[in-house]
Amino acid sequence: MADNPKFIWVDGKLTPWNEATVHISQLGTSTVSLVFEGIRAYWNDAARKLFVFRLDAHLERFAQSIRLIRMKQPIAADALRHGVIDLLRANEYAADTYIRPFAFTESATFGGMSGDQARIVLTTQTWLSRLKSGKMSHACVSSWTRITDNVMPPRVKASSNYLNSRMASEEAKRNGYDSALLLNPNGKVAEAPGACLMIVRNGKIITPSVTSGILESITRETLIQLCRDVLKLDVIEREVDRTELYTASEAFLCGTGAEITPIASIDRFALGDGSLGPITQRVELLYHDLVRGIDTRYAEWRTEVKSEG
Repeated sequence: MADNPKFIWVDGKLTPWNEATVHISQLGTSTVSLVFEGIRAYWNDAARKLFVFRLDAHLERFAQSIRLIRMKQPIAADALRHGVIDLLRANEYAADTYIRPFAFTESATFGGMSGDQARIVLTTQTWLSRLKSGKMSHACVSSWTRITDNVMPPRVKASSNYLNSRMASEEAKRNGYDSALLLNPNGKVAEAPGACLMIVRNGKIITPSVTSGILESITRETLIQLCRDVLKLDVIEREVDRTELYTASEAFLCGTGAEITPIASIDRFALGDGSLGPITQRVELLYHDLVRGIDTRYAEWRTEVKSEG
């Protein structure tokens, strides 16, 4: 396809797109133990620079997922870091880009064996940011329950875990909503499929704790720090009741893919007047400027993809 990149990174090597293959018999076996990451690179058009956001944090979480699935990581984090940069450079990106590392074991048996050495692949694709687009989301509370740590641990970013998210997302869209929110088995709010949740009540930001059945989100962690240190907002991490969603004045989803997605309503309860709230707007603007390097603070979070030479 014309929109495929020139190269993909396979087990430490830049590989032409059409040569990066795996036998079809591996589908359904290798994918059982597949873990992955989602990373964004943002293009600063004025500076003509591409910045990967929170690359090191994502690679640390990637390594954690590999370990918790009990696979062996054959390629060190520093080599993966260079692989991401080399791949972006080789594909000559000058636009917002999504980077997806994934690790899996090749096996003819169901899911492979504990201690298998992982194969690691890096893929990239152009994916334009929706920050500052003004798009609002209408959400619902799903009838599906969020997976728990002693069933399929949410802190592992595994493909198998995302079936739970898919069931909730499909239900929401079938019923006329844009997104879903999942409750954990205790009836407390967990997260949305592929994104964490923050609500605003009485001028304070409240977000479910990391023990509420959520992914340990890098974007969530980033926003907590920015809200406290830069915007001087109170951020409270705790259990959240379902009805608190309906009494919130603002709410938004956050994640690498979701970025900052403002929520207009939940279960047809309008939040505030249903438009972009002032705190959400401040958070979104700050995040937008930081990831693109317009705001030069937190330079350690941005990895510039420099041209060769």
